[in-house]
Amino acid sequence: MKMKSARPSPARVPQPDTGSALLLVHIQNDFCPGGALAVPGADAIIPAANASIRTFYGRKLPILATRDWHAANHRSFKEQGGPWPVHCVQGSRGAQFHPDLVLPPGTLVISGATDPKREAYSGFDGTTLEERLRELNVGTLFVAGLATDYCVKETVLSACKLGFKVVLLQDAIRGINVAPEDSEKAIAEMRAGGAVTATTSDLAL
Repeated sequence: MKMKSARPSPARVPQPDTGSALLLVHIQNDFCPGGALAVPGADAIIPAANASIRTFYGRKLPILATRDWHAANHRSFKEQGGPWPVHCVQGSRGAQFHPDLVLPPGTLVISGATDPKREAYSGFDGTTLEERLRELNVGTLFVAGLATDYCVKETVLSACKLGFKVVLLQDAIRGINVAPEDSEKAIAEMRAGGAVTATTSDLAL
């Protein structure tokens, strides 16, 4: 009698535990509908992001939120010869986090792209993000935010290069998609760089 071959067990989705942190990338008004540089469907990630926040906050695990925090004359703006409209200027409404994003007390806010003469897409570029994560003994990052094909991608790739394990929450990211396949390509690049993908529903709430 032939024995049925055993099916391979599905890969276990990493779960938030000691040494894990949630990193929310640029979930700001200017990147959401009605903003200066709106990512299509960006506000649709808010419920998933909030579910992740509840999970991490409930387990007393670190939550960090990066934000674009541009000077008014930042080189990325079209008026300065850059590719983008004016967005996320320091202190403006557009630079504020989306009002439906429920950031709990103790959330660490990391401001990036503050140097008007430097482009910076990664949340690690010119910020204290790595230093704060090391201080918190974080080894695994669960990442959500905007935009998949720019700041999320560059932040994830930086994290992987720095030796962090990265779990990309695919239901809590959205891309600009200048070309229709840009987000798909970005996710493939992040996987190739070492990130694993999951959804918030994979997390034990």
